[in-house]
Amino acid sequence: MSIQAGVPTQRLGEPLTRRERVILSNLDEDVTLEEIASKLFVTRNTVKSQVRSVYKKLGVSTRADAVACARAFGLR
Repeated sequence: MSIQAGVPTQRLGEPLTRRERVILSNLDEDVTLEEIASKLFVTRNTVKSQVRSVYKKLGVSTRADAVACARAFGLR
């Protein structure tokens, strides 16, 4: 999937897990990965890994694109 002007050009392939949806919703806020980790009681590396998985499933490479994609798919 690619994002053009914030709109996904394909449907979401592999579904996001419940935890990945939680991570994605936190990416929409102005917080660091460390702050997300603290809020979710996990390590920063765990959040970092989950963020990478979200990006891969959505076919994006930036936080802004992930948030735009989530909104376009109605995930946020």
